[in-house]
Amino acid sequence: MKARVRDVALALAAVSAVGSVTACGPGSGSTSGAGNARKISVLLPDSTTARWETQDKPLLEQRIRQLCGGCSTEHANAKGDVAIQQEQMDSSIADGVDAIVLTAVDARAMGASVGKAAAAHIPVIAYDRLVEGPIAGYVSFDGQEVGRLQGRALLTAMGARAHGGRIVMMNGDPGDPNALSFKQGALSVLRGKVTIAKEYDTPQWAAEAANRNMSGALSALGADSIDGVYAANDGLAAGSIAALKADKVTPLPPVTGQDAELAAVRRIVSGDQYMTVYKPFGPEAAAGGAMAVAAARGRSLDGVATRRVKTRSGAEVPAVLLTPVPVILATIESTLVRDGVYTLEQLCPPPLAGDCRKAGLT
Repeated sequence: MKARVRDVALALAAVSAVGSVTACGPGSGSTSGAGNARKISVLLPDSTTARWETQDKPLLEQRIRQLCGGCSTEHANAKGDVAIQQEQMDSSIADGVDAIVLTAVDARAMGASVGKAAAAHIPVIAYDRLVEGPIAGYVSFDGQEVGRLQGRALLTAMGARAHGGRIVMMNGDPGDPNALSFKQGALSVLRGKVTIAKEYDTPQWAAEAANRNMSGALSALGADSIDGVYAANDGLAAGSIAALKADKVTPLPPVTGQDAELAAVRRIVSGDQYMTVYKPFGPEAAAGGAMAVAAARGRSLDGVATRRVKTRSGAEVPAVLLTPVPVILATIESTLVRDGVYTLEQLCPPPLAGDCRKAGLT
C-alpha cells in the first residue's frame, strides 16, 4: 500500500510540474489564436474492456484540458481491429495533430504506424501497452507484478490444493505485450507449485472466447478436476465463470481477474470471483495526459517520467510505471470504496444485499 501511495504521489507531482511548465508556454490557459492551439489524438483499442471508454478516455481528456487550456483532443476507438487503428493513426497524422496517445490493438502491427508518426515529427505516447516503433514515452503499470499478485492470490485461495492442484490458465491477447508480462509474472509464482492442466491465449481479450475455452477445458478435464482458474482480466474471468456455472460446477474454484470492473467486484461480493487487480486509472491518466501535453508542446518528458524502459528495438524511453493493487472481498472497502471508484450503493444492489451484510460492507 505504501508503494501505491508513493506512485500516486509521483504521478500527481509530475502533473503539477508539467502544469507549471505549460503555464509558461505560449498560449497556455487560453484557446485564443490558432498558433497557440495544440491538438492531441487519443486512440484506444477496443470496447470489449470497459475501462477504455468509461475510465481512461474521460480521465485522459480531463487531464489534458486541465494542463493545457489551448489543447483540444480527438478520440477514436479501433473496436479491436488493427486495420481500423492503422487508419485512425493515418488520419491523425494527416490532420497534423501535435501528439498521439496510443493504446495499441496489436503492439507489433502498429509499429509501422508509430514510425510514420515519428517521420511526421508527431510524438507518440504508448499508453498502458508498450507498442513497437519509435515512441516518445510510455505510461503503464508493472505488468509482471500484476501477474505475481494474481498468482499469489490464487495460491492463497486454493489452500491445501496450492501444492499439486490443477489449474486452467486463461491468458490475454497474444498481440498485447502486457498479456505476456502478466503471464510471466503469474508463472514465476505458480510454476513448480500447481499443475497447469490447460492453458489458452485469448485474442482481443474476448470473454466469449474464454467461455468457449473453459467449456472445452471442462469437457477434457472433468468438472471436479479444476482447482483454480488464472484469468488474466475481469472479462476473461466473467467468461470462465459463466462456463463453470453452465456446467453446474459447485463450489466454484477460485478465479482471478484484473481491472476492478464493477461487475467483477460484484462477483467478488457474491463469491463467484476470488480477486481482481485494481490499477488506479486516475494516476495513469494523469501521467499519460502530462506526457501528451509536454510532447505536444515540444517539451522534455523527463519532468514526468520516473524511470526509463527499453523498447523492443533496445532504445530507452521516458516512462511511468505504477504499482497495481490486489483486491479481495476483505479489502474492497479499504481500496475501491475509499478511493471513490465505487460507492457501497453501486456494489450492493438489492440482489447482493445479503452478501454485502455478510461481508460487513453494509
